[in-house]
Amino acid sequence: MTADRQIAVAVLLPCHNEALAIGRVVRDFRTALPDATIYVFDNNSTDDTIVQATAAGAVVRREPQQGKGHVVRRMFRDIDADFYIMADGDDTYDASLAPALLALARRGPHDLVNCVRIATESEAYRGGHRLGNVLLTGAVRTIFGDRVQDMLSGYKVMSRRFVKSFPALSTGFDIETELAVHALELAVPIAHLDGDYRGRPPGSESKLRTYQDGWRILMMILKLVRHERPLAFFGAIGGVCAIVALALVVPLLVTYFHTGLVPRLPTAVLATGIGLVGVLSLTTGIILDTVTRGRRELRALAYLGLPAPIVAGEIGGAGSPR
Repeated sequence: MTADRQIAVAVLLPCHNEALAIGRVVRDFRTALPDATIYVFDNNSTDDTIVQATAAGAVVRREPQQGKGHVVRRMFRDIDADFYIMADGDDTYDASLAPALLALARRGPHDLVNCVRIATESEAYRGGHRLGNVLLTGAVRTIFGDRVQDMLSGYKVMSRRFVKSFPALSTGFDIETELAVHALELAVPIAHLDGDYRGRPPGSESKLRTYQDGWRILMMILKLVRHERPLAFFGAIGGVCAIVALALVVPLLVTYFHTGLVPRLPTAVLATGIGLVGVLSLTTGIILDTVTRGRRELRALAYLGLPAPIVAGEIGGAGSPR
């Protein structure tokens, strides 16, 4: 029996007040992937999202903790499949692209296939969102590696071992940043495919708050740098402290060599204190870098402890869920 007949695919649609769009999204994914199971995870909707999703044939579940990160964490924990296709429930992504994304994931095999958004309507991609995406994606590419594109895209295919080894600590829209960094830190196979990105249905409102969520994502990047690159993070703080301390102490040393006196004792004490903070910061970075290496090894072992993706055309079902 070929693996093609055993593969389990789950379409995951996190939703909050998407009654105007979710029915069409479910039907479009049903047409594109007739053998997949489509899950709608409702996040405290106050409209008819659940009614519309159920009528369209989706399996509906609820997550009471507000925020996309909470929803994604619940989806990843509760659903078992060989491959997971995650998209937004607002009908901005092209469901007909799902078979191509899935085929690319299986052909690699790739643990993460990300849809790079190509706007087809002017209102689909607001200027602030576009600029923020470029800046934040660029920051992650610079710090963690340049193998990711359009980091904030919500349309992606993931393998079982990628999903089940993902810790999912975020609570909001910063979950995409955490997913990207997880993939880069584990050095998993990543692929990209361009896809249309259209505007939301008339009357539907975006849940993304440009400035608040942009700030949250920036803070998540800094937090991930602190956790995943502690030597660079605390070393930078130590370097800044060293520069400030030297700037304060050099004039004192010049005066001392000329007169043998230290006329500004408080400044000398301040410079010494700042210098000590710099040394402690560097020491902290060195210690935490060792701890982070151990955590990274544990994540890699968790990832490797799960079955590899089923390659298209491969014989046998070793990669099916246990």
